[in-house]
Amino acid sequence: MSRPADTPIDAATEAERLLRICAACMYCDGYCAVFPAIAGKHGFLLAEIDHLAHLCHNCRGCWYACQYAPPHPFAVNLPRTLAAVRQESFARHVRPRWLAGAFARTGWIVAVVVGAVTLAALTLVLIAVPPEILLGVHTSGGAFYRVVPWGIMTAAAGLSFAWAVVAVAAATLAFWRTIGPRAPLRIVLRALPAALADVVTLRNLGGGGHGCNDTGEKLSGERRASHHVLVAGFALTILSTVSAALLHHVTGVPAPYPVVSLPVLAGTLGGVLMLVGVAGLAAVETRADREPAAPAEIRMNIVLLALLAATAASGLAVLGLRATAAMGLALTLHLGVVVGTFLVLPATKMLHAPFRAAALLRAAIDRLIAPPRRSGGE
Repeated sequence: MSRPADTPIDAATEAERLLRICAACMYCDGYCAVFPAIAGKHGFLLAEIDHLAHLCHNCRGCWYACQYAPPHPFAVNLPRTLAAVRQESFARHVRPRWLAGAFARTGWIVAVVVGAVTLAALTLVLIAVPPEILLGVHTSGGAFYRVVPWGIMTAAAGLSFAWAVVAVAAATLAFWRTIGPRAPLRIVLRALPAALADVVTLRNLGGGGHGCNDTGEKLSGERRASHHVLVAGFALTILSTVSAALLHHVTGVPAPYPVVSLPVLAGTLGGVLMLVGVAGLAAVETRADREPAAPAEIRMNIVLLALLAATAASGLAVLGLRATAAMGLALTLHLGVVVGTFLVLPATKMLHAPFRAAALLRAAIDRLIAPPRRSGGE
């Protein structure tokens, strides 16, 4: 089972080697859902490796606890290897398939697409909107639509959002077809509450209850807390968008809305929480030990955090500058960033959210249909 540390090897092949060692050892049982899922197994197919890679939450507890980590001849580095498998899994399952190559060049592709869309939006607005309108102070109802007409704004945002949803859903379905167990529908439905609880609470970022090795050997819940803050902020921005749409279409009152209205309060708090969550995750990423990390995943993490930060910051800028002459430019920049982000979303680390949810559902199903584990003395 040992190999020279500098020997190049396929990520899935290396993962299979390490998982066999871990299944025989099981010292890390209890850290996360990966180890109960491999208990008693002696070999792993690619579909199982895909499942386990996304079941891993990268809490790194196993890296610091492992007695077979380098410089041991077994050279076990499970977090880094599973991170590399996740990268390959994204590329194999992404839809449309021509997006697969983007995962190797995520950074510059995201920069080019988002930058080009934002620049195109600014150029079109500068050409089409008279300066007195673009740089004017608009505070009455429908002020935003004097700069960017409602039809254009909703079409651009709606179509790009629809593309992101369809592409991510198709990729997730392809992934589920790879890892999904043969289980009756009643078992799947019974497993859903437990899987949903694992998704919402991020239980597997708890390191078995004592915290994760976010930035080194010291245990903490920093990354888990930052995830929760970021998701809460994102949910509030969705609430802001939906409530604004309802006010516009049901009551006939167009944006911008008063400061104390639900769209503005939810959007402001959501944007702030997103930035706080991004800052927390970026701090963890900056201080984290690089040894158990895959460089490609680090790049994908940074790119996604940058996209989320740009989206939140540009949205807050619109709210803060909406009664000034800078509102038109701020709105155009925000629209460009949002549309560009939606266009590149299926080729970013954002896929990890639905893929991980699918892996947790598979694990919950397995717990229902697998025979009970016996201790060594039975």
